[in-house]
Amino acid sequence: MIAPRTIPVAPAAAARAAALEAAVPVLQTPRAVLRAPRLTDYDALHSITGSARAEFEGGPSTEAESWSDFCGMTATWLLRGHGMWTMEAGGHVAGFILIGTEPGDREHELGWLLCAPFEGMGLAHEGARAARDFARETLALPSLVSYIAPGNARSERLARRLGARPDGTLLDGQITVWRHWGTTA
Repeated sequence: MIAPRTIPVAPAAAARAAALEAAVPVLQTPRAVLRAPRLTDYDALHSITGSARAEFEGGPSTEAESWSDFCGMTATWLLRGHGMWTMEAGGHVAGFILIGTEPGDREHELGWLLCAPFEGMGLAHEGARAARDFARETLALPSLVSYIAPGNARSERLARRLGARPDGTLLDGQITVWRHWGTTA
């Protein structure tokens, strides 16, 4: 695959990109910062989506599929006023937190992906809680769910810790809807 993230960005285009990045809200947690995604974050995303760790997300993904997902989840900031944040902890990309609407979603979704070295530290909980609160308090979304594949015990535990409860299934039971608030769309 041609690596579009490695093509140099022209100075005028970089200025526009910086202005767009500045429009994405920055969320702070006690140990992490949620900020706009940057081209340099793609490799961290692909380290998750391109590996066996993505088994509950339909992966592993090819580099082209990961790039498409990265672009799509970033573009929702322009299209819908919310999207994917890169979560940094200690100056490193720790993962990604999303308020999104991906193909097939019936409601706004709260999602999370963590880089392996940052799992089990409570960072996903901090980041997802900050995004959840932003979705309720700032965006005033009428409902928020997390779509979790049965058997993804870590994500199920996190959803429960965030106060979400199972609320039915989709795709013939392949996805459990975990409701944070609101009613079925």
